[in-house]
This record gives sequence, structure tokens and C-alpha cells, in this order.
Amino acid sequence: MYTEQVTERFKKPRFMGEIQEADSTGEVGNVRCGDIMRVSIKVKDDRIADIKFKTYGCVAAIVSSDYLCELVKGKTLEEAENVTSKDVIERMGEVPAIKTHCSVLAQDALRKAIKDYRKKCD
Repeated sequence: MYTEQVTERFKKPRFMGEIQEADSTGEVGNVRCGDIMRVSIKVKDDRIADIKFKTYGCVAAIVSSDYLCELVKGKTLEEAENVTSKDVIERMGEVPAIKTHCSVLAQDALRKAIKDYRKKCD
């Protein structure tokens, strides 16, 4: 069902955890599948200096969150907002079609964190 790459990333996610004193956090959930994702960011000079996630969900939900973090760490906020769920799926490789919504949730959590950060800075 999942590639070896996805299975290995699920066993050892690189960005799982929490950032103490995060600048912002975005949390989203999907009632139908039960996934809940929380993405926390630390911003320095308009770039994502650090990013962590906590996800309650399936293999695809956890791996989507982890790859999203990998894709956006070090990017400007604008660049990070432009990372799409398609980019996450491409990084993951082959994923069952029924699980692609997980990458959308990860993207939504990040965008919510960025939006919240910008509100705090205004």
C-alpha cells in the first residue's frame, strides 16, 4: 500500500514535535477521517527558521506533515505559502488516491500558522 520511503519516514519523522515559544501555530482537522494536524513555526527575517508538527492520524497524515515541514524550512513565508499539496505528494512518491487529502490538511495547517503569524505582526 505504501512505498518503503513513506514507511521509513513514518517510523522516523524528522520534524515531529513542538517548538517551545513558537511564533505561531496552525491547527486543522478533518471530521470525516479523524486526522488532526498542528504545525508550529519560528520565523526569523521573514523566513521559517524552524518548523515542527504534531499529527494525530494515519501514515499518510504523519508523513505528509513531515514532508511539508522539510519542503518549507528555510523558505520565506511567501515561498512557503506557495508550496502546494501536490508538491508534498510528489515528495512522498506513490500514495493511495484516497489518502491525498492528507497533504491538503498539512498545507492548510501551515497556511493557518502563517496567517496567524502575520496577524500578530500587524
